[in-house]
Amino acid sequence: MSKSQKSSETFETKLQEIGARSVHIGMVDPEGEFRDKLVSAEKAVKLARDGYPFCEVLYFWDIAESTYRDGSFIDRPAKLHADTIRKYPFADDMALCLADFEGEFGRRSPRNVCLAQMDRAADLGFDVHAAFEFEFFVFDETAESMRAKQYRDLTHFAQGNRTYSLQTSALHGDLLAGLEQTMDAMGVKLDAIHTELGPGCFEAPLYHARGIKAADDAFLFRNFARAYFARNGKTVSFMSKLSPKLSGQSGHLHLSLRDRDGNPVFSDPSAPDGLSRAARHFLGGLLRFMPEFLAMCSSTVNAYKRLVPGAWAPTAANWGVQNRTAAVRVVNDQPESTRIEFRVPSADTNPYLALAMMLGAGLAGMRERIEPPAGSAEDFYASRPAPEAVFPRDLHEAAARLRASSKARELFGGDFVDSFAESREVEHAQYQRQVSEWEIRRYLGVV
Repeated sequence: MSKSQKSSETFETKLQEIGARSVHIGMVDPEGEFRDKLVSAEKAVKLARDGYPFCEVLYFWDIAESTYRDGSFIDRPAKLHADTIRKYPFADDMALCLADFEGEFGRRSPRNVCLAQMDRAADLGFDVHAAFEFEFFVFDETAESMRAKQYRDLTHFAQGNRTYSLQTSALHGDLLAGLEQTMDAMGVKLDAIHTELGPGCFEAPLYHARGIKAADDAFLFRNFARAYFARNGKTVSFMSKLSPKLSGQSGHLHLSLRDRDGNPVFSDPSAPDGLSRAARHFLGGLLRFMPEFLAMCSSTVNAYKRLVPGAWAPTAANWGVQNRTAAVRVVNDQPESTRIEFRVPSADTNPYLALAMMLGAGLAGMRERIEPPAGSAEDFYASRPAPEAVFPRDLHEAAARLRASSKARELFGGDFVDSFAESREVEHAQYQRQVSEWEIRRYLGVV
């Protein structure tokens, strides 16, 4: 039996176990959107065996689906990944499965870039365990009502909300429980869910997962949270910064490594701060390359409205043990759960790229034995960072730094770097053409 036949049988068996009569195939979009096609189970099995041609336009249009390259937009080879098959949460007889481009064209894929870093970790003898945590706002609005209001003066859900508030949970427990049940149906486990700062603001830390599943879980969480709230007449936002009056929304990423025997790699109880040499070198790589790789985890114009002084978010590469003002926080409460928390990504981050960036930079630090600067318990929001540690100020600068980075090309491939940098440059160019309400109020009639 050929490899493709075995894969096809595995695919079909998994669908039968779910009882799926049809399958939602989710093409992994560069912006982190689930590009869906619904097909019969029989056709899904055929596509898993024979391949899944998909239009290349996904890599030649922006988030508003405006193409920035001319072309015939041919179909490119893509693959259905049997290991991503899960139950579709809104119907009993449906499954979902992720797909992505493969071959030469697939080199620009964020998911494939992340998988390549997983392979590098495995070559070094490590299993990757990671988990995202997302903050988000919920509005008592539908897509139609937001358009009618021109996205202004929107009505927040749970307007009396307070951080860690029992009252919001008591009042709206059924809605929150429904979100958890939706995720649980897909095997996306929430470690917790609680209220955060601001009206209708919540945080959902995901339970850690091994390998690429951590990023897949994050990808599915955001897409299906939007669908779940829409089905309940509400809108959820994962934007980095909605308003100067509201806190930014983070997408922090926790990561640890384990060896082939399951032992934690980052822990050494006899060392200062309980950190192993491997952990220190991982930190060294992450901190050194963070400023030049920043576009990978902060890929929208809006992300840089959060990465400013006074916004409860880092503006430079620094670290500390249990220091929540740092870009990288070491969590070492217990040796077996010692991990590194990357606090730079916003809630709108592409989870595949954030994880690839963190893992690629950290593993490079381990290979090259890069020593990190001294960690600190100081308030990094109030300190003056070293010039080489300061982040790019906006998406344009971040894209230029990534494009010029020889280390990024070494780790993630020139095809990805050029394609992704171009898409970020296009996004920033669109932003530069706009005139904001702030500019009108500040300058009209004065200058």
